[in-house]
Amino acid sequence: MNTKGHFYPKYVILQAVYFKLRFTLSYRDVEEVMKIRGVIVDHSTIQRWVYKFTLFIEAEIKKRKGRVGTSWRMDETYIKVKGIWRYLYRAVDKLGNTVEFLLTRKRQRMSAQSFLIKAISNNYKPRVINIDKSGSNTAAIKVYNKLSFSKIKIRQCKYLNNVVEQDHRFIKWRIQNGLCFKSFESAKRTLSGIEVVHMLRKNQMVGSGISMFKLFCKLAG
Repeated sequence: MNTKGHFYPKYVILQAVYFKLRFTLSYRDVEEVMKIRGVIVDHSTIQRWVYKFTLFIEAEIKKRKGRVGTSWRMDETYIKVKGIWRYLYRAVDKLGNTVEFLLTRKRQRMSAQSFLIKAISNNYKPRVINIDKSGSNTAAIKVYNKLSFSKIKIRQCKYLNNVVEQDHRFIKWRIQNGLCFKSFESAKRTLSGIEVVHMLRKNQMVGSGISMFKLFCKLAG
């Protein structure tokens, strides 16, 4: 992560970004926490740091994430962006490890298919995917199977999706104190950072065993 040209050192920037992504704090809250620690930085600057560096950190976790299971639970939840409900597609394995995530503007087959392609590209083909009664998710898996000559099994068992539905709650809880996202791209990047920290909490990074903040710093290089 290149912080050249920034007034503050890399460690300070990472602290501020981590506080925002890890805890249920607004940007003004993070500004106050940093002030207590002797760092005077405006909340809008912290917001720019989160926007700028989360994509890099997301890319790094994909390289260092441990292998997930072959039985996935796939679902979507609602996220409000600029007053409009958008859809955060997420998948976890049967142990609750995060497989992938994708914020989309619409809930339709193409959105579900884009998510599925991203999840498989960054992991591998699962043996089975458990979904709800969503027709778009079902269609997306069937189309993928047809186009790639795959045999991913579709399973619709409601109680098995409790794992991913419970996992949604952490993400929803993390953003509840913040103001509504002002843009789709800002929401996408912030949620990416929150998801990365959530994976660190679940010990999904290869070589974990140190504090979460130190792991976060390792991702930043």
